[in-house]
Amino acid sequence: MGAARHLGPAAFATAAAVLLSGCGTTVGAAPDKANVAGARVTNLPAVEAAVAGVSAGIVRGKETTAFVAPDKKLKVGAKGTAVKRLQTRLKALGYHPGKVDGRYGGGTLVALWAFQKVNGIKPTSTVASRTWNALEAPKPPRVLVPKGKPTRVEVNLTQQVMVLYVRGEAKLISHTSSGSGIPYCETTEWQGKKQRFCGDARTPTGDFKTTWRRDGWHKSYLGQLYNPIFFNGGIALHGALSVPLVPASHGCVRLPMHIAQILPGMLGQGVPVHVRGKFRR
Repeated sequence: MGAARHLGPAAFATAAAVLLSGCGTTVGAAPDKANVAGARVTNLPAVEAAVAGVSAGIVRGKETTAFVAPDKKLKVGAKGTAVKRLQTRLKALGYHPGKVDGRYGGGTLVALWAFQKVNGIKPTSTVASRTWNALEAPKPPRVLVPKGKPTRVEVNLTQQVMVLYVRGEAKLISHTSSGSGIPYCETTEWQGKKQRFCGDARTPTGDFKTTWRRDGWHKSYLGQLYNPIFFNGGIALHGALSVPLVPASHGCVRLPMHIAQILPGMLGQGVPVHVRGKFRR
């Protein structure tokens, strides 16, 4: 686990290479209990906002301080105040960019991708006027299960986005890469002998619940999974070094590494996981 903490932005931002990463079932230990804290929502009447000359931004039913976008185009590698404002805004909306340090690296990029997808913008590494405008007036993620439990996970295969709701609030929104849908056959050493595994690399839709998990890197018969949280047999939410803009896994739901580091502390055992949609290439 320690080695993963020193991964640089290049590892997070890899969008083309497909790391051999899969899902397998083994006997697992009982998962840790989730440590979930609720957020207190304050109410600012619209008339007070008008008198103060401030427009209150409403995101997922929670009023926030108005955000005014800087008039500056940003690209990966940029540094400075505008980048820090971008990171702060993304984090406030639930798109965790990693460390808020004013450096536009891989964590910021994948958080930006998730935000753009939710807001109907084609994912790009450039932050220009359309993205800045959306950050001023953001859309909430589309709710897949309107009558779902207040605390649940929703995986949108069409958008390739995961949303963790806690007490009805979208607390964590992440870019993902699910099953590629491309049939595979892999030959690997497993349980002391060479074996061949074949499948359709599909992430099944349906309603599931989180079960067991592993801390750090976990070896399955199809590759390495970081901090996996299983929810459907051998299929898990897990961190990976490659989380491209297209589905690329053997069936699991890949997450950026920094998201996989914080998710276990937010997501407990027996939490509903709803998988919906279909990705169209």
